[in-house]
Amino acid sequence: MSLSTFHPAEAVELAVVERSGFVESRHLGSAVVLDPDGSPVLSLGSPTAPIFTRSSLKPLQALAAMSLGADLTGTAAALATASHRSEAGHVETVTAMLETAGLSADDLRCPSVHPADGAYRRSLAEAGDPISPVHFNCSGKHAAFLRAARAVGADTASYLDPAHPVQARVAEVVAAFADETPAAVGTDGCGAPVFALSLTGLARAIGRVVGLGADAPGSATPGSAAPGLADFADHARTLIDAVFAQPWAIEGHGRPNTTVIERLGVFAKGGAEGVIVMATRDGHAVALKCLDGSSRATGLVALTLLRRAGALPEVGDDELAEVARLITEPVTGGTDSEGRTAVVGTVRVSEDAAGGGS
Repeated sequence: MSLSTFHPAEAVELAVVERSGFVESRHLGSAVVLDPDGSPVLSLGSPTAPIFTRSSLKPLQALAAMSLGADLTGTAAALATASHRSEAGHVETVTAMLETAGLSADDLRCPSVHPADGAYRRSLAEAGDPISPVHFNCSGKHAAFLRAARAVGADTASYLDPAHPVQARVAEVVAAFADETPAAVGTDGCGAPVFALSLTGLARAIGRVVGLGADAPGSATPGSAAPGLADFADHARTLIDAVFAQPWAIEGHGRPNTTVIERLGVFAKGGAEGVIVMATRDGHAVALKCLDGSSRATGLVALTLLRRAGALPEVGDDELAEVARLITEPVTGGTDSEGRTAVVGTVRVSEDAAGGGS
């Protein structure tokens, strides 16, 4: 029998899509909210079942690279944990990360793609087909891996091999911060090793990183079950300061993760296949997985759960509603009387997430 995440019977309804008064889609999943001590405040579905963490793992991968000597500060630190849109600033930063280590795009082992950002893609049109691994959304993380490999004198061509010193360090950091042994190790879309953790483990790990980096009371020493995490405090502070100082770097101007960080001061990191993690500066954290792999409602649900858990006391209802609107695609159909795209429905949080659950 193959390894697996949780099944539909173990999930709850997190959100629905309503079109013209008719519910046409339902998003099932699991979620958990932890307090700064790592204790569950809210639990929905099966948060102890393993899920592939995908790009929500990036803060841990960035910390691992930094702990090996990858000199990353400012925008470069933010790009090390980013899933960027290949805006001009993203590409310039990743290119500089490589060049200052005597490396180039040819050393990256992530796929070559066109820039996702339309403005930057159009700016390259005259140069022909602008395909490059630097444009891949994980290129900042890969540049950080390469800089870590250089720092320890390891081979750069094999930096994605699970046995490589950089990936071995990532595995150590993941296990220490999550306080659990990964259930499986796979290959992420960018080619790097990706770990299967429980949602509880993922929330615990990212809550610790953000709390540690924000100097949250109690988070600098995350409990006797994980000794030594305070050794990462300086790197965590550099990483979290960079993300909060330049939210555009972690995804892109106007993008969902960037908007949550910029408008609410809450760390947000989505991943493929419907995974997201958010954490407040005091160490509260939420992690969820939408079972169908859709990210359409994940940010909306995550913010709702943080609010339910009392983790957003300084965020007003109007501000939260505005951010939720900005990060959730509307349900559209045709055009209105003025030729604009008409909104004919909504994505809304289900009762289980809005007020149910254990």
